[in-house]
Parts: sequence; structure tokens; C-alpha cells
Amino acid sequence: MKYCHECGTELLLKDCNGEGEVPFCKACGSFRFPVFSTAVSTAVLNKEMNKILLIKQYNRPDYILLAGYVNKGEDAESTVVREVKEEVGLDIVSYQYMRSLYFEPSNTLMLNFISVADSEDLSGMDRTEVDDAAWFTLEEAARNIKKNSLAETFLLAIIKSLDAGKVILQPAAVKGD
Repeated sequence: MKYCHECGTELLLKDCNGEGEVPFCKACGSFRFPVFSTAVSTAVLNKEMNKILLIKQYNRPDYILLAGYVNKGEDAESTVVREVKEEVGLDIVSYQYMRSLYFEPSNTLMLNFISVADSEDLSGMDRTEVDDAAWFTLEEAARNIKKNSLAETFLLAIIKSLDAGKVILQPAAVKGD
């Protein structure tokens, strides 16, 4: 961020009370902390937790995890439930937050979840959002996920947690809860 989002003045780096150097607008007299997007990604599992849903999008050849941006006023858990329903037509019955990583190409903080769907039925998939979706065993998913990607990093950590029995799922909240 080089210019103030309020007045357009070029920003200067200035020490901000122990926060380090932060962009500062002399005209407004305000620090302008960097702005970035927030998104979720999720490894959608079947009820038996022995298959993972991977998707392809935007005419790209690789399988990835299902992901989407957090809307203003929305929490990450609601985003997981909404995105899975919108993209592949599945209802999430439980989930667990796993970890976050920054994704520099889109200036996005990715919040990763593991989630469990109510079924494996992909007949409700939105073909305008998803080119292809398929269920894979854990081992197949690890082989088929886009290599050297954030999705692969998240997926391999999730498989490791599943294998170690370190997944503690919480019931998904129903709208209005």
C-alpha cells in the first residue's frame, strides 16, 4: 500500500508504538495498516472420514481444496458451510479449524478447515463455480492435489492429523443458532 485509502496522499513509513514501521498518512495524521483479504479453504470429508473431496476450477488442470472468501460480517465457520453448499451442494455437519497461512499471490490470509459433509452426492454441484469434483481416498488425494501449492500443504497436514487421531470436529452451526 503506497497511498492513503482515505485521501490519496503518498504514505511514509513511521514507527508505530512498538509495531515497527507502519505506513503513515501525514495529511490524515493516521497509520494505515496493510489491508488484505481473508478466505477459507476446507478439506471436505465424507461421513466415514475416509474420502476427501477435491475440485477443479477456472479451467485449470489441477485438483485443489474447496475455498472461498469471507464476506463482510461473516465468520470463517459460516463461510465454510456457505461455500461448500454454494459450490458443490453439500451440507456440512461438522468442522474443525486447522491453521492459517498467508497466500501472497492474492494477498489473502487463508484459514484452513477440515469439514464433514452429510453425503457424497455431487448432483447439486454448481458448474459455473466448479469444473469438476471427485471423492478420493486420503492417499489418492495426496497424489492428486496440486503439487507445491497451499492446498497441498493444508491437505498433507490434515491427513497427518487424521492419521494421528488429532481431529476433534464440532457440529456445524445451523443458521439462526
